[in-house]
Amino acid sequence: MRIGMMVDSYKPYISGITNYIEVNKRFFEKAGHEVYVFTFGDLDYEDEEKNVIRSPGLPLADSGFFLSMRYSRQAKKLLQTMDIVHVHHPFLSGRLALRYCRQANIPIVFTNHSRYDLYAQAYLSMMPEEVSLGMLQAYMPPFCRAMDLVITPSAGMEKVLRELKVESHIEIVPNGVDLLSFQHATPLPREKFGYRPDDILVVYAGRIALEKNIPLLIDSFDGVANAVPNVRLLLIGSGIQQFEDEIRTHIEKKSNRDRIRLAGRIPYDQLPAYLAMCDIFATASVTEVHPLSVIEAMGAGLPIMGMESVGVGDTVEDGITGYLATNDLPSFTAKLTRLCLEPDIRRSMSHSARKASLTYKIERTTKIMLGQYERVLQGTTRRKDNLNSRLRGILEKFLS
Repeated sequence: MRIGMMVDSYKPYISGITNYIEVNKRFFEKAGHEVYVFTFGDLDYEDEEKNVIRSPGLPLADSGFFLSMRYSRQAKKLLQTMDIVHVHHPFLSGRLALRYCRQANIPIVFTNHSRYDLYAQAYLSMMPEEVSLGMLQAYMPPFCRAMDLVITPSAGMEKVLRELKVESHIEIVPNGVDLLSFQHATPLPREKFGYRPDDILVVYAGRIALEKNIPLLIDSFDGVANAVPNVRLLLIGSGIQQFEDEIRTHIEKKSNRDRIRLAGRIPYDQLPAYLAMCDIFATASVTEVHPLSVIEAMGAGLPIMGMESVGVGDTVEDGITGYLATNDLPSFTAKLTRLCLEPDIRRSMSHSARKASLTYKIERTTKIMLGQYERVLQGTTRRKDNLNSRLRGILEKFLS
């Protein structure tokens, strides 16, 4: 089948959604399907993968996002040859899917990847929470009703959509990860970074962004470092320059700043080796829906230190594959300290994390998703057949 992936931003911008689309596209293609990514961006950017279709847009500072209300004529024409389209953002891409695909009778699938309620609180702090929540409750239910299928990666995200008054049927399909490279990664040599063999390396990998709650992670680490002399924190990733600068300033104010390293963005194919070098993966984010970075770390055998929240809480089993803290600094710091001080617990959690990560093998999840596509296509075919049958019946009566 011909599958169109519609997304507001794509490479070179890096995010969980970007990685999700790239790996799913690759495995759908391995299964013999044609996959196209429809997005906005720099038309001169040279993609390393085929079938990435960009339409021009207005760049939003250095966010990696481009604003546009339409596709190019060529992109629209190609989009309308798809058998099915899969929307990954509900606002720009979602509206364009309804605008372009409904008239062509192309079924539309939507996966809700993000906590838009929490994003609104983080980025629109001047707006009262009741207003931003009310806007989502007004927008999301009719948008989801217009979809042929709504998907969430976790049960927790389904609950969030229900709280936004979405009544449509929702299927839960976990996000998949190509685990092979993480399961068999060779650790980078610690001495390359000035780390000692007995150092306890805590790593965060992901975007350096406001909603990731990175200042709390840094504050917590600073407290842990006062009690654990050989602990180190490695932050991998990049983001908007302004926020990166704010994080650097925040680190400089800490008494244990010399034990915190900002590695910046690294090539994705090097991430498994970085993770394999470390001992603990930590994230203080509460905005995740189904965190690929956490699953990748579990595949590499790292116990997880996270928050009790949708996404991370759906993925990490507290006390088995890691620890979950309540969303406050003392709780997070206490549990991270315990994880650093208990090597036997870390080893046990490492084994459990590797085993639990297998649920998210890309080979398994793409098979589930293709089954959902086929079910939607069959339903669309039946609707078309019923419509054609009714039209023929009316025509026969008119001509008889």
